[in-house]
Amino acid sequence: MRPLRRGPLTYRWARRIAVAIVGGTVLAIGLALIVLPGPAFAVIPLGLAILGAEFAWARYWLRKVKQRSADLLDLIKGRPS
Repeated sequence: MRPLRRGPLTYRWARRIAVAIVGGTVLAIGLALIVLPGPAFAVIPLGLAILGAEFAWARYWLRKVKQRSADLLDLIKGRPS
């Protein structure tokens, strides 16, 4: 393991932390809206998009959500996927 770096908090880390807090909060609200009344299926991708600005895993999940949503819309409209 690498030793912890002791240095000033750079802009890059501050931005990463801010994106994690804001995106994580929006994502958590979206997950709560699954069982509470509200637009969960609009808020969850928004949280993933915010997190995707800094984290590769969030971009991966956002692509999955977009693909599954497109597949669901095609199924509803009666088009083959």
